[in-house]
Amino acid sequence: MSASLAVDGPIARLTLERPGVLNALDRSVAAALEGALGELGGAAGVSVVIVSGRGRAFCAGNDIAEMERLGPEEAIAVSRRWQAIVDGFAALPQVTIAAVRGVALGGGLMLAIAQDLRVAEASARLGLPEVSLGFNPSYGIARLLDVAGGAHGRELLLTARTVDAAEALRMGLVTRVVDDGALDAAVQALAEAIAGQPRGGLAASKAAVAAIRAGRAGGEPEAYAALLHDPAARARIAAFVSGRRRTG
Repeated sequence: MSASLAVDGPIARLTLERPGVLNALDRSVAAALEGALGELGGAAGVSVVIVSGRGRAFCAGNDIAEMERLGPEEAIAVSRRWQAIVDGFAALPQVTIAAVRGVALGGGLMLAIAQDLRVAEASARLGLPEVSLGFNPSYGIARLLDVAGGAHGRELLLTARTVDAAEALRMGLVTRVVDDGALDAAVQALAEAIAGQPRGGLAASKAAVAAIRAGRAGGEPEAYAALLHDPAARARIAAFVSGRRRTG
């Protein structure tokens, strides 16, 4: 098993399961993630997905042992496959959270930044070592420049430097840093807080972000109007107004 998906009420956990090679990404992981994305796309009861790695690392990147055997056409196909996978997380209706322990390097970093939120342990290390090996990251660069900003993204791409969690937070690579040993509890608490919000607003907000990133109109007014007239939303609004009147 190269990746597992477990659902507990509104929260799902998607875990890379190759701890012996620091959860390096290969074809078997790609197939498992594709299957999980398909399941999650239709999981109406799930609001949040936690993405993590088994053992001491989030993900050390694409499996070098597999990469060195790729011919040119195979390399293009693999790159496009992984681009579709990371794009697939943006297309999910659920909010996704990367729980980063140990290293998130190369393709592992691209998988982490494909998630909506990223929580890292203080000792985590993140970076893109590809140029030190004579090639370039083959997918995820547009999203890197989005989340880390042009200057920080270019530095990571061109220097092969790894950064600690504190610097990753300043760059925007992660959205929160917690003490070592506190990652699981912190991510669970964050997931539960998000899962307590109405799913319609979460999904609509995420869809708007994805559309804007793709250069399309976000559709915010239309989504706002549709959700505003949803019976459940109207009931929550009425309850909020009533409570404010009683305390006013």
